[in-house]
Amino acid sequence: MTRMFQRTSLAALVIAASAGLSGCGYNEFQKLDESVTASWSEVLSQYQRRADLIPNIVNTVKGEANFEQETLTKVIEARAKATSIQVTPELAKDPEALKKFQAAQGEVSSALSRLLVVSENYPNLKANQGFQDLRVQLEGTENRITVARNRYIKSVADYNVLARSFPSNLTAKVMGYEVKPNFTVENAAAISTAPAVSFDTAKPAAPAASK
Repeated sequence: MTRMFQRTSLAALVIAASAGLSGCGYNEFQKLDESVTASWSEVLSQYQRRADLIPNIVNTVKGEANFEQETLTKVIEARAKATSIQVTPELAKDPEALKKFQAAQGEVSSALSRLLVVSENYPNLKANQGFQDLRVQLEGTENRITVARNRYIKSVADYNVLARSFPSNLTAKVMGYEVKPNFTVENAAAISTAPAVSFDTAKPAAPAASK
């Protein structure tokens, strides 16, 4: 009888503890923290995918006579700067480090965009199937980066709301769940709608008809 009572009491304590942890947001913190970690890993994966494409793009462009050296150099330098940043789990927790990481990746995007726009002036590159295939891969990767970044922004936002809300903020203080830094959102609507990325230049306007 005593053992049965002890087991019943223990079961009741377990149930009460589980209910308490759930009510104070502990379980939700675990869920959202894992979501943030997974989203961050996907962001890094897509940025790495882009970095891996760049050497092939650069080598292809190098084969084009008289290609703008300054444009090519900026791509190479931007990639070198971005890949020199040591990516550790702590990076995503440091606001300044995350800001520098975002800025470096932004420079890569800008340099690549310029290179692809300039490439439109070189018929041989436009006719080069290998270059066009790399271009398609790059555009697809830029879209994946946008999607991955937006998912990360949303995951961190959900986590931070929980960390700041009552009574879960009390659990955050006790358990050490600090508010996480996030990417800068240039366009809030981008969180829910990832725009299609294309580096195609606008078609020139048709010449006006002579009178």
